[in-house]
Amino acid sequence: MSQDSTAVPEAARKLSGRRRREIVAVLLFSGGPIFESSIPLSVFGIDRQDAGVPRYRLLVCAGEDGPLRTTGGLELTAPYGLEAMSRAGTVVVPAWRSITSPPPPEALDALRRAHEEGARIVGLCTGAFVLAAAGLLDGRPATTHWMYAPTLAKRYPSVHVDPRELFVDDGDVLTSAGTAAGIDLCLHIVRTDHGTEAAGALARRLVVPPRRSGGQERYLDRSLPEEIGADPLAEVVAWALEHLHEQFDVETLAARAYMSRRTFDRRFRSLTGSAPLQWLITQRVLQAQRLLETSDYSVDEVAGRCGFRSPVALRGHFRRQLGSSPAAYRAAYRARRPQGEVPPAPSTVTQTMDALPQQARRAAAASTPAGPSATASAAPDPGKPGSDAYAPGRPTLPGQRERPVG
Repeated sequence: MSQDSTAVPEAARKLSGRRRREIVAVLLFSGGPIFESSIPLSVFGIDRQDAGVPRYRLLVCAGEDGPLRTTGGLELTAPYGLEAMSRAGTVVVPAWRSITSPPPPEALDALRRAHEEGARIVGLCTGAFVLAAAGLLDGRPATTHWMYAPTLAKRYPSVHVDPRELFVDDGDVLTSAGTAAGIDLCLHIVRTDHGTEAAGALARRLVVPPRRSGGQERYLDRSLPEEIGADPLAEVVAWALEHLHEQFDVETLAARAYMSRRTFDRRFRSLTGSAPLQWLITQRVLQAQRLLETSDYSVDEVAGRCGFRSPVALRGHFRRQLGSSPAAYRAAYRARRPQGEVPPAPSTVTQTMDALPQQARRAAAASTPAGPSATASAAPDPGKPGSDAYAPGRPTLPGQRERPVG
């Protein structure tokens, strides 16, 4: 992992009191989605010793007074309360009911106490918001569903949010992206505790891959948080999306915002949860993906229409984000499409503007070219040293970011 911000000594993470490593507490709240809540219950709560999976002891704890209502109006009654968390070596918080509402203070206190006593704390999907509210993600790398990553970054600026990862393992605090990534993280925990064989046996039982390649990049779309509509950067973001077919760099965007590069980077990251170059390259790759799906342009033409300096730059970033070459992606997409189906013609400007909040669309419509001329590519050639926006600190295993050993 590229960011080892905690560097907690091994001795400080030893369990204290009655806590046991084989005990997993799952903290449930009213309003939580049932699928995400069921993931840790299925992974840690079912005896699969006959398949070679070591057994955990599961404690399902209510994070607030019940009954707990979940998806579809179902009512759940948890057999334990917050006091049972005092025995757990691992505490899992599935998706939180609302990213805009604060978690109960009693639950946050219990999470802080568990962490202080050496328990491993896990947040699945928007469960990261609960961990952040408890202060457990301060100064740490973390992830959540890509759609909520900008809000997490803006609300908790001390958290190093990475919306690209399927999960982040920072030693004693772990977070995952949305829904299925919760399975990835739970399998990773089993692998960490009991080895590859046990995790593989569990994956076979669940009929899922033991490891998924890639990150969240392939699932990203153009959507940005609604808060951007009232932000001064809205016009710059709208302009960038409308002009992806042109070659421009982050300095161009900073000049349009009348900011220094450093100030622009900081403001952009606080607003969107990602660095501006990372965001810009992702948007170019997404546009290339759409053109490959909906047009007959050659790969060279697609590269030019998405603002890449060369097809080599497109191929490098496309493979890094989506795990395949542009040509292979197009072939696989067309093989999946029903025979005879005609793809809709792409409309870059319409797709771009429809994805923005209303105020940002108005700002883009009224904007006129400003700042220096766009001469540099926002997607440097991956063959040049130091030009790869994604290479530094990328994890050894795709789809995850883990804390190094030692």
